[in-house]
Amino acid sequence: MNIINILKPNEIANETVEIGIKKTNRPAIKMFLLGILAGAFIAFASEGSNMAAFNLFAKAETYGLGKVLSGAIFGTGLMLVILAGGELFTGNTLIMTGVLEKKIKVSAMLKNWFFVYLGNFVGAVFIAFLINQSGLLNSGANQLGAMTIKIASYKVGLSFGQAFILGVMCNWLVCLAVWMAYGAKDMTGKIFAMFFPIWLFVTSGFEHSIANMYYIPAGIMAKGNSALINAANLLGLTPEKLNALTWKAFFTKNLLPVTLGNIIGGGVFVAVIYWYVYIRDEKKSKNKEDEMYSKA
Repeated sequence: MNIINILKPNEIANETVEIGIKKTNRPAIKMFLLGILAGAFIAFASEGSNMAAFNLFAKAETYGLGKVLSGAIFGTGLMLVILAGGELFTGNTLIMTGVLEKKIKVSAMLKNWFFVYLGNFVGAVFIAFLINQSGLLNSGANQLGAMTIKIASYKVGLSFGQAFILGVMCNWLVCLAVWMAYGAKDMTGKIFAMFFPIWLFVTSGFEHSIANMYYIPAGIMAKGNSALINAANLLGLTPEKLNALTWKAFFTKNLLPVTLGNIIGGGVFVAVIYWYVYIRDEKKSKNKEDEMYSKA
């Protein structure tokens, strides 16, 4: 007997609606707590990917290999969210399918987004704080900390348009990973479904708002360590770029445009399009068939 362990695309679409209903029906405190966990999971993945590849990032000829290695590790974060349990803002842009299907109110979706996003922020910044306090950033003769600062500086140095576009492409892939994970019926299938799109987005250098809640605060906090700053200077980080790395720049120059891009990437290019193709049109076709049979 053949056992099919995956759902068809139209079945995934309907499953996404049902999952969205469950997510929005949770009490706010549970959304917030699960958001903290997801933020921490993504931060762990961010820190681990930096640890694995910081020495490769320092050289132009190995930079791409560093991104490949980072991407291979980063997917663990989403796996923890989906399999262990957590609420991730970027993946929750798929709730839009339920809104379009008129089974979820817009206010319920926005409530979920607010508390999950807030929880993600708390969890990610908490891990950034712990990593800074742990002394791990002194790894590799302070090179890990130096690269952490340099990565954060790069992210706040993007233009609004660049950050927005990179955010769109990022969450397009992230939500495809979540979408396919919803379609897998066993743990192995879910892991494989998530691994490759996440590997692709990190290797490509796209921008993820929740990951940046670790990357940039970790870099800002690391600025308080003179040894790390000196090491960052050796990597070519200028005083002007270092001074531009602030909490204000984090919120206005990166987090805002990347978050907006993430909403479009997941909400429009995945949720809206797949709802239109697999739910709305199929429902219209079924209604036409029913009308034909009723008139016969």
